[in-house]
Amino acid sequence: MTVQAPKSVYAGDNFTVRFVVDARASDFRGPSFKGFSLRSGPNTSSSSSYSFVNGQMTSSVQTVYSYTLTADLEGTFTVDGASCTADGKKIGSQSFTIKVEKADPARQQQRAQQQQRQQAYDPWAQQPQQAQTIDEKSLFARASVNKINPWQGEQIIVTYKIYTQVPISQFAIDKLPGNRGFWAEDLSEGQQIKQYEETIGDRRYQVAEIRKGALFAQESGKLTIEPLDLNVLAMVQRQRRRTGTILDLFDDPFFSAREAVERPLSTSRINVNVRPLPAAPEGFTGGVGRFDVKGGLSLGKVKANEAVSYRVTISGTGNLMLVNAPTPEFPNVFEVYDPRIEDNIKRGDNGVSGSRTYEWVLIPRSQGSYTIPELKFVYFDPASGQYVTRTIAKQVIEVEKGSAHSQSHTVGKDDVRLLNKDINYIHPVGKLQPLRHTDHAGWLFWLVAALIVLLTIAALVFGHRRQVAEQDVAGVRRKRALRLARKRLRRAESHLKAGDANAFYEEIYRAIWGCLADKYSIELSKLSRDTVTQCLVDKQVPADRQESIMKVLQDVDLARFAPGDAHAQMQTIYDEALDMIVGLE
Repeated sequence: MTVQAPKSVYAGDNFTVRFVVDARASDFRGPSFKGFSLRSGPNTSSSSSYSFVNGQMTSSVQTVYSYTLTADLEGTFTVDGASCTADGKKIGSQSFTIKVEKADPARQQQRAQQQQRQQAYDPWAQQPQQAQTIDEKSLFARASVNKINPWQGEQIIVTYKIYTQVPISQFAIDKLPGNRGFWAEDLSEGQQIKQYEETIGDRRYQVAEIRKGALFAQESGKLTIEPLDLNVLAMVQRQRRRTGTILDLFDDPFFSAREAVERPLSTSRINVNVRPLPAAPEGFTGGVGRFDVKGGLSLGKVKANEAVSYRVTISGTGNLMLVNAPTPEFPNVFEVYDPRIEDNIKRGDNGVSGSRTYEWVLIPRSQGSYTIPELKFVYFDPASGQYVTRTIAKQVIEVEKGSAHSQSHTVGKDDVRLLNKDINYIHPVGKLQPLRHTDHAGWLFWLVAALIVLLTIAALVFGHRRQVAEQDVAGVRRKRALRLARKRLRRAESHLKAGDANAFYEEIYRAIWGCLADKYSIELSKLSRDTVTQCLVDKQVPADRQESIMKVLQDVDLARFAPGDAHAQMQTIYDEALDMIVGLE
């Protein structure tokens, strides 16, 4: 898409801006043209051309969107780019600048004389006229939510609508709401705008649902859903000044031209009262909604040192993207790898739903029969106001003896029975002599004995320390905090490189809040800005560090919907999160 526009105009001049697409285009979204008066547009035209070369016919199509504008103020103005769909792809134009210069007196006088001559001799010329007024009851925007008193973490559906009694040519969202204290998901991406009629009082309106989102409150108390700001181009009728001639018969609305008038709109703030969750039972991992859980082992019988998987699938409606992984208890003889997460999350009119699957790869190192205890998944059901427990039954797996190659580094019971086959009869090669006292008490004997004693003492000390560490649950959480946070940051970095904003902010969010919860032993059900602030004070964290942590939390909430360069904002948030987590070490 190319732009045809003057680089400079004089104040008071009318001029034309064209957006040219060398294809058949649709779904055009134009800029707002701040600093100029919009006289008409977008006006659409298309043309086709055909040519024959060496008996071959070629064709081309060109689509043009044009605007007629008036320069009102002096200065240099930047106009944002436009976008449209061409050949099934989304394309756009670059932003451009127009310099409005001060008109000299001679030019102004010449323009006034030209207008007077035009009014005197051309009854069809534009006369001083008044646009059809658009009052607040004819065109306005509203936001509505399906819940005013949700639970913390419960899904809230917020819908933004335009109500109008005048035709609208297009709209553009200027500023998305920040919604501090909420985790937000866009439900309208890729969806068609719904239009229908609705009656308010004695007025009938055409309604357009321009945006729908799901909000999940991350803290309790009074929270505010911020306004959404947008610009609308309304098509209004213009009427000429009456001349007392037969031409006044054409003042009928059927003959009157329509002109686009820009109108800024804004929704009102909505206050919601978020209720805190009750005291959480053991096994609660942050799920709020209605869920089901299923899973288990992929195989019931394997050989030692062969891999088997254990899957847990959580499905339903709610804050699936914020649920932490469950913690199955695997036997100590199993080598366990970090879970792989597979999402099948859908976003539609009814909110966020779908499933999230966790898969652990297990490698049993010794043969035998082993049991994985039942797994309890606990979530909070907002409809009943109670915690609900879903269970995966205990799993029994039979581990058989592995092959000789796979067990080269392990020793099983059957291997001990084979030792008598590995030692053959040793034939004497000479006369045996009695040992002297110094032969069996040499330096090598005492060295081996000393090593055995030292290794025994070291094993006892290490075992004692490990037992003490396992009893210190808070200490285990602190050690795990930074390891998990760094792993999530690596995932966030991969999403940053891929340009996947939703997945990036989800990993950043989980990394920061999960690190704070584990580092300072805060229960997930009580995790909020207030509890983090109080905990930092109790732990006597320096004031500058406290301020830095809270700033990062605020920046993450606001960055998803901030206008500007999305990739640069994601990079800034990644750097801030990395600095914060490194500072907690």
